[in-house]
Amino acid sequence: MNYTQVKIFVEADKLEPLILRLEDMGIGGFVVEDPKDFQDFLKKKKGYEWDYVDESLYELENVPCSVTFYLEDSVEGVELLDKVTYEAECVPAEKVEICSVCDDDWKDKWKEYFKPSKITERIVVKPSWEEYKPTSGEELIIEIDPGMAFGTGTHPTTVLCIRAIEKYLSEGKTKILDVGCGSGILAMAGALLGASQVLGIEIDPDAVRVARENVERNGLSDRISVTEGDLTKGLDWKADLIVANLMADLVIMLSADVEKHLLPGGVYISSGILIEKKEQVAEAVRSCGFTVLEIPEEGEWCAIVAKKAETGGR
Repeated sequence: MNYTQVKIFVEADKLEPLILRLEDMGIGGFVVEDPKDFQDFLKKKKGYEWDYVDESLYELENVPCSVTFYLEDSVEGVELLDKVTYEAECVPAEKVEICSVCDDDWKDKWKEYFKPSKITERIVVKPSWEEYKPTSGEELIIEIDPGMAFGTGTHPTTVLCIRAIEKYLSEGKTKILDVGCGSGILAMAGALLGASQVLGIEIDPDAVRVARENVERNGLSDRISVTEGDLTKGLDWKADLIVANLMADLVIMLSADVEKHLLPGGVYISSGILIEKKEQVAEAVRSCGFTVLEIPEEGEWCAIVAKKAETGGR
């Protein structure tokens, strides 16, 4: 089958807004090239010991900002391409490159960009096709095969969530609910960090399949369950800690339901929130009865960590 490869070049400050517009259109599986990634890499390199650094990473220093993705060569794909080009004009984009590629040319191309990554001081995420040797006995390794659209764990919003889980997961309060679990990264991080029971809920059946495969691959099926469903419909499960790495609008919409599924004194970690929207989301979280504990930031993104009141029985 043939596909249409679309590569959109934009200025650095237009990169995240463009990605959000594309995600709203249902497009996933991006390859993002940004020289800022190289600068972030250098900062991490100073803090960690690296056994090996791929020379190709140094090419990021001078790469122009761009987003690459693929559309099906079908009537629906053509219609979506029209919408994409219109959105690119609105951003505005500096240039748009469009070409036709064969399935065999692109289906595994994105894997070249996914390398083992140290997410926090303890959590390391590695793809199933890469080798990795732990640098210390403290490291907890998550091995995943994310599929093309369900997350590799390296995005700033995921990093913020894992740091918060590591900080707020406490003895005696170890039940976690991961809302919109994607490839299962946060659920697995929670289990490795000490959670006794983890439930991942996801509306996308393909993501559910991928998450279950990753959970089994990491030997965590005894502590993690993944189910297809909607937090607002028929879920009868309460947790000590709920994590929702979604988008600002979804966090606002779901916070009232999160409160219903959180045990007294429980912690609510939400992310996928651009810094410019943090006050709007924080106010929505407070309006649902939560006390905001902190709003950590990473790049252009933030997470909101909140707590439910210590009232009522467990």
